[in-house]
Amino acid sequence: MASIPHDLAAFLVEAKRRTYAGLDDEATVARPLLAGSKQLEHRAPPYAYRDIYFGMGFFAGQETVSRDDRVIWSMSYSGGAHAEITDRDSFLAIYKFLRQALLGVCVEEPYRGPRLFEQAGMVYRNEVEGTLDRFHGVETIVRHGGAPLYELRYSGGLLR
Repeated sequence: MASIPHDLAAFLVEAKRRTYAGLDDEATVARPLLAGSKQLEHRAPPYAYRDIYFGMGFFAGQETVSRDDRVIWSMSYSGGAHAEITDRDSFLAIYKFLRQALLGVCVEEPYRGPRLFEQAGMVYRNEVEGTLDRFHGVETIVRHGGAPLYELRYSGGLLR
């Protein structure tokens, strides 16, 4: 098993709260590395966090953490609102709720949001297996009563 830097989880929590979860697209860099992508970044030396993704209704992306200019950790993800959901107001409501859930990211499991979050008639669930060095999970959002709204799958870990 790779050695996990003791402060990596705390840095990830800070980075996630200061990018998409806390600022949405306000955290987007003006000139992303990949044309057509959204790119979010946070730095707190010796670490640098970068999240690059494409799409909105359905999206795919990758988060990386560099230490001293060497990528040491990565997480890939894809998912989004269910295909039947097509109106902008519904997307905005789902993603606003998602950002609220993601603000609950914790040091013990710094991948996405908490195991459970409920607000505004919606329920967020995050099922994850593994530890920071190698993990995978799925997060879902449903309406109270069970109607599915959103699903995302993710996996990642320490690079070696």
